[in-house]
Order: sequence, then structure tokens, then C-alpha cells
Amino acid sequence: MKYLALLLAVLTPLMAAVSEKQDISGAELEREVTAIVEGSQVTVVHFWAPWCSNCAAEMRPEGWPKFVNGNPEVKVVFVNVWHSRQDPAPKLAAAQLGPQKNFIARTHPNPSVAMAKVESFLGQRLQWVPTTWVYRDGKLRYALNYGEIRFEMLQQMVEDAAKSW
Repeated sequence: MKYLALLLAVLTPLMAAVSEKQDISGAELEREVTAIVEGSQVTVVHFWAPWCSNCAAEMRPEGWPKFVNGNPEVKVVFVNVWHSRQDPAPKLAAAQLGPQKNFIARTHPNPSVAMAKVESFLGQRLQWVPTTWVYRDGKLRYALNYGEIRFEMLQQMVEDAAKSW
């Protein structure tokens, strides 16, 4: 019983911190992601949804898990959009995404897949999931706005974005 009380005492603040981070407005989420992409490192912003079959295909071991683990100097931000209130945690956990220091997962507060869906983010149109953008120094370097990514191509884009322009 002492262990249960101790466990609850430790986990309750942690669970509150996680839920507070996810319970933010769309504007706050954009500000947070803007601050991340303004850094000098290359940042990949990936929009996805748990119900999306193309997004699920990217979660195979040779997809996002390999890319995130193989590029520790690249920040990778997953933004869960149009999610119909589906919890993204099981999909991320199954893909072993989350514990990496260069990986950040956020959920947009607007879950709609209908007319009120998120149509822009960071000043760019958002029309499809998955969508993947590559930034460096706050500038959009590459935008893949439609469909499943080819990771060899993403790797090349990240390497190119790291070079001076």
C-alpha cells in the first residue's frame, strides 16, 4: 500500500504536466512550433493522424523510427491533426517514437476532419495528411504536402537543408 501511495504521489504531477502540455490552443501550439523551427538546427515538422493509413505505413521500423534514431541532430515534431479525438499515444508507442530527445509529439486542439479542420499552420496551407515540412533558421526549406514520404528523399532534403544556402 505504501508503494501504491508513493507511485501515485510521483505519477500524478507527471500526468498533470503531460495533459497541461496537450491542452493548449491552436495559437499556442503554433507559437511553440515556431520557436522550435526558428532554431539553427534542421527541424522536420510532420502532420499526421492516427486513422490515416499512409501515416501508419510511415510508422514501420524502416520509416520514422529509423529516421528519428538515425538523425539525432534533427528535431522532429509530429503534430496530430484531424484526429477525431483518437489518442495518438498507442501508434507512437508501437512505432517506438517518443523517448528520443530529438522527437516532440503534439496534438492540435481542433480534432475535426470536416469543414472546421485546420487548414493552415505556420502560415502554410495544410491540405492533407501526411504532410512533412523541413525548416532551418525559421525558413521553410522543403514542403512535401501530399502523401506518404520516401525516407531516402527526406534524408537528402535534411542534408541539403543543413548546408548554407
